[in-house]
Amino acid sequence: MKYKRLFGPVSSRRLGKSLGIDLVPYKYCPLNCVYCEVQNTTHLQTTREEFFAAEDIYAELDDFMKTAPELDYITFSGAGEPTLYSRIGEIIQYIKAKYPQYKLALLTNGVLFGDSEVLKEVLPCDLILPSLDAATDAVYQKINRPRAGLAVAELIQGLINLRKAYQGKMWLELFIVPGVNDNKAELSALSEALSQIQPDLIQLNSLDRPGSEAWVEAASGEELEAAKEFLAARLTQPIEIIAKVKYSNGMNNIDQELVSFIQATLSRRPSTAEDLAKMLDIHINEVMKILRELLLAHKLEAERMKRGVFYKWIS
Repeated sequence: MKYKRLFGPVSSRRLGKSLGIDLVPYKYCPLNCVYCEVQNTTHLQTTREEFFAAEDIYAELDDFMKTAPELDYITFSGAGEPTLYSRIGEIIQYIKAKYPQYKLALLTNGVLFGDSEVLKEVLPCDLILPSLDAATDAVYQKINRPRAGLAVAELIQGLINLRKAYQGKMWLELFIVPGVNDNKAELSALSEALSQIQPDLIQLNSLDRPGSEAWVEAASGEELEAAKEFLAARLTQPIEIIAKVKYSNGMNNIDQELVSFIQATLSRRPSTAEDLAKMLDIHINEVMKILRELLLAHKLEAERMKRGVFYKWIS
């Protein structure tokens, strides 16, 4: 069976070997983050929909599970916000009932946790990984560019509500954008919010591939360490840096056949991640993982053009 909603399994430092489930169409999200690796949000919305029949997702899962795969997690993620899918609660219950041997993770921006129904639906997950990049509305608008009418106080309260109701693990990601949210005033506001949210772990991340806006730069190792030190002095939770500036690349963990195809294609003509995903007929998240590693290995260069970010093979 050719899967439309499943992708991977992919390997990552955060989740190990993970099977991805993408529940929403490409770039449906309440936020339009300036650092997003899959570029600008095309459908900025908070309305929940059954974008795809849940029965089709069950069929793909059942087919994949015939192989009894070894997985660290089944993860709700993709190129949009998973909680926009109106039947995510049913999908979670289906997996928990039929495949209880697997742990469930949810990657989310947390915007919809102000909705008590959404909150209730995600509680059976074993691990929830929300994000919080700002604690003031000015920086929220600058970095996350939310749908009109959304305030950062609502996002923070939703995360507080989640922590109060949720018994599983919560790892919160904070994406550092130099010159925007790494100053003392914003980090102080973030530390106050984080002290109320009480995640189990705080993970600092930064750019390691082109974001949706050209002005966004990667934080240096020193800048990330400074942010970590500032927050650690004010919080009791463990804080770790997950940005790849201090790590070796993961070329050994990616499909070399796909790398060879990408090398042959990009050596002939520069292409976007979306172009490569269509040519390979695989999920864009899988393409982005490979492109990220190739960029870190200095085998590619990226150029922002009118139609998007184009990658060219240089090694």
